[in-house]
Amino acid sequence: MKAPLVKALVFAVCSLAGACLVFIHPAAQGALPEGDSPGFLFWGATLVIAALAVQSVRRLAALDGRRWLGLATAALFGLWVLYFWQLLVVAFDVPRVLLPPPGLILQSLGEHSEVLWGDFVQTVLKAVLIGWGLGSGLGFAVAVAIDRQPFLQRGLLPLASLTSTVPLVAVAPIAVMWFGFEWPSKAAVVVLMTFFPMMVSTLAGLKASGKLERELMYSYAASYTRTLLALRLPSALPFIFGALKVNATLALIGAIVAEFFGSPTAGLGFRISTEASRMNMPLVWSAIVVAAVTGSLAYAVLVQLERRAAFWHPSVRGK
Repeated sequence: MKAPLVKALVFAVCSLAGACLVFIHPAAQGALPEGDSPGFLFWGATLVIAALAVQSVRRLAALDGRRWLGLATAALFGLWVLYFWQLLVVAFDVPRVLLPPPGLILQSLGEHSEVLWGDFVQTVLKAVLIGWGLGSGLGFAVAVAIDRQPFLQRGLLPLASLTSTVPLVAVAPIAVMWFGFEWPSKAAVVVLMTFFPMMVSTLAGLKASGKLERELMYSYAASYTRTLLALRLPSALPFIFGALKVNATLALIGAIVAEFFGSPTAGLGFRISTEASRMNMPLVWSAIVVAAVTGSLAYAVLVQLERRAAFWHPSVRGK
């Protein structure tokens, strides 16, 4: 290991060790006598730890090297965010209704794991996955059809643009009336949200291949299908994966919001709206954490697939 890397890691470990010493203070544990407030020593130590946290992240982020350094920097930054979230919320005695500490959210995750798993299956494995696959596939197919028959562009593009501007809060109740309260209505909303980004990105990607390459395929008397499979689709892969990554986030948001307007007794959106009305904010934040982690993992998986499928493309080679 290089000396700068060793120094950065040692500095980060020492900073975290100092943070643990501050964390055992009664003010950080919510154990101060009623009416007392944290003293100057506690706040001074907190400011010192904050400065050390900034420096530890900056030192690790400044290093050039393997990909794991980026993951380590992100993990260290996340640890510091959770640490100060827990520390400040407890020290300031913030009401749980406004912002529960991470420890309480983690406890709620453990206590309601079975309920949240059922919500995950209802929202993600049914509505999001099916709607995302259908919407992205339909957008891709329409884009290829428009590219093959340019006259379709005059009719389909304005119609697709119109569907993308329909407000989600207007579509969700209509979808519930058409498809019922179960997951098909949420999947229909997701299809509508993911169709247009995929169609536009695929059309842009199909036009991204070089003119010289297209003329070479023409000189070989290659058919449209052959040119599409051998040249144009490979050139469009970064655009297609970009749309897939955007749609993964849109699909999750659309399914959760659609569940606000009518759903069975399961689903992340149902859980958030129901528990928020009961002021059970730790469970609300637990559902939010599940959704956020799911979206992040989906994005990371798609990034890895893009690197494997389009490893030769300049936009991916440099990563």
